[in-house]
Amino acid sequence: MRPARLTPRGRDGLSGRPAVVLVAHGSRDPRAAVATESLARAVQVARPEWDVQASYLDHDGPRPLDILASLGTRRAVLVPLLLTAAYHGRVDLPAVVRAAESLPVSVTATDVLGPASPLLLAAVSRRLDAACRRLPETPLNADRGLSRLKGVSLEASRPPSGHVPLDEPLRMAGGDRGCSSSAGLDAVVLAAAGTRNAAARETVAAAAAALGARLGLPAAVGYASGPGGTAGEAVAALQGAGARRVGMAAYFLAPGLLYDVAVRSATQAGAVAIAEPLGAAPELVQLVIARAESNLDTPLAAAA
Repeated sequence: MRPARLTPRGRDGLSGRPAVVLVAHGSRDPRAAVATESLARAVQVARPEWDVQASYLDHDGPRPLDILASLGTRRAVLVPLLLTAAYHGRVDLPAVVRAAESLPVSVTATDVLGPASPLLLAAVSRRLDAACRRLPETPLNADRGLSRLKGVSLEASRPPSGHVPLDEPLRMAGGDRGCSSSAGLDAVVLAAAGTRNAAARETVAAAAAALGARLGLPAAVGYASGPGGTAGEAVAALQGAGARRVGMAAYFLAPGLLYDVAVRSATQAGAVAIAEPLGAAPELVQLVIARAESNLDTPLAAAA
């Protein structure tokens, strides 16, 4: 989604610190709001010159429009905490932008946090790496990897192409050693919430392929809802092709019902490592900052 300019005005007409409003989906599960608030605090600490606030499209409050209405004549950037440009990114967020047209605040909205970028993949890898470090030492065969798994149809069969990210990854101490060493995994499932939007599912499949390439492991996709196989089915397919130690990476920003569904599915199928949601991973904080900076550094007249 291209940034949309509201209430035309020059920079001299704005006052106060710029506001960065994180827009999460919201959940009945209180853990989700805790994770979102933690991410907002981490961004605030990293950028004290901003006024960083969390908002929710559903369930929790405050709503993004309520926050925008409280800002006065300031510049605000909406950063959707969404990993795919599905319904909420394509419909709900633009609706917020349109509803704010009568307010004195000048609003732009950034792209969603997906598709896969170096920073996003580094955050996913960080969480999976933490899960892998809890695995017992069990050496794998020397021929571990893509060459071992034959005859399985992987939804994420090749890395994405044509995507040139604007951000760069942080360097992690030890890299992905926990998942790519002999004490790690021999296949990975990227579990996601799920969507009926085929184009959005393609970006998740591309993220799985890129994660597999990063780790040097076969990778497949599993969904907690909607079309596509479940996380458990993806684990079983990899096991049927010869994988012995399959881990579940989490394409989730926060815990909640759908994350729990994916965890149960993968665990029941025999996944040996389960990654936590991304939460306030340092790479995700940097990605949110990069999204916001891309708009704050752009004059309003050029953001239309």
